[in-house]
Amino acid sequence: MDAQALSAWWLATRSVVSARPLGVFAVEWEPTQEADDVLGRLGGVFHGTVMDHKPGRLLLVVDAWWLPPDSDPLGPMELEVSCAMDGPACRLRVRQTGFEDAPRWQRYYDVIDRGWRSSLAALKDYVEDR
Repeated sequence: MDAQALSAWWLATRSVVSARPLGVFAVEWEPTQEADDVLGRLGGVFHGTVMDHKPGRLLLVVDAWWLPPDSDPLGPMELEVSCAMDGPACRLRVRQTGFEDAPRWQRYYDVIDRGWRSSLAALKDYVEDR
């Protein structure tokens, strides 16, 4: 994973990824101007530890936390991104887990559901334009 690609499809302002077991995975976004009623301003940093990486096939980040710009961290979570050929196409699967039955967690997943959809559409555009 390179910083330019993460910037293009995940709209990250900065990132540090050491794609190897026990490597660093950290992505930063500019804080939003508007604040969510539950989460506060969005943006901030998502970071965790790479537990597994198979280039072009798998990335597993564990002990991941979201550090919002103005409120308490949310985590721990896991992020798994896998890629497999499906006939002539490539099937990408993104799974993010970690949850407590609390309003902040519920709102977080509501917000990132929309975020993942727009990021994956941007990734599709990025890959097709290369």
